Amino acid sequence: MPHRYLTALETPSVEAAQREYGSYSAMRRLIAGWDTDAALGDDEAAFIAERDSFYLGTVGENGWPYVQHRGGPPGFLKVLGPSLLGWADYRGNRQYVTVGNLKASARVSLFLMDYAHRQRLKILGEATTIDARHDDALPLLDRVSTPDYRAHVERVITVEVHAYDWNCPQHITPRWTQDELAPVLQKLRAELDELRARNRQLEKASLKEETS
Repeated sequence: MPHRYLTALETPSVEAAQREYGSYSAMRRLIAGWDTDAALGDDEAAFIAERDSFYLGTVGENGWPYVQHRGGPPGFLKVLGPSLLGWADYRGNRQYVTVGNLKASARVSLFLMDYAHRQRLKILGEATTIDARHDDALPLLDRVSTPDYRAHVERVITVEVHAYDWNCPQHITPRWTQDELAPVLQKLRAELDELRARNRQLEKASLKEETS
């Protein structure tokens, strides 16, 4: 899979840290052939379409970073173009820290996790917020809304992707959702029901032999 994360890797402080810990030369060789057009490919689009949540990082005018969880039905984060993402932003705890931070700085970081397969996709970009009450939000609302999902949409947020990278699976603990486990558990329950039925038949047959 291609890598396009040079935005985060080529700052003076990051390069200084690489030199300090002895990875600078290796990193230069690693990123020498990386593409930098930031266009999402088929693998990225398919991965995004399967996600039911992601982590969104913003920074306020005081310089402090803030990370918030965003969730919804699988595929609620939409690929609207080769380098454009968008989603319907639902009403939450009404603190509006992320919304406020985006007024100070449009730069965001998205972490998309697939714990079951130990994959993660990191995205850097610039966000635009459109109030769902405004008429100019209607065309985007039609593209990002999820039918039959009962949640109040307050705004549409789009992200122009500047860079992304697939991270290594090291230290990602595999986890599964209820929906992912459901087919396996259903099969186990069916096998258990069959074993119980056989056990009852054997018990009846045993009692019959003892009384005959």
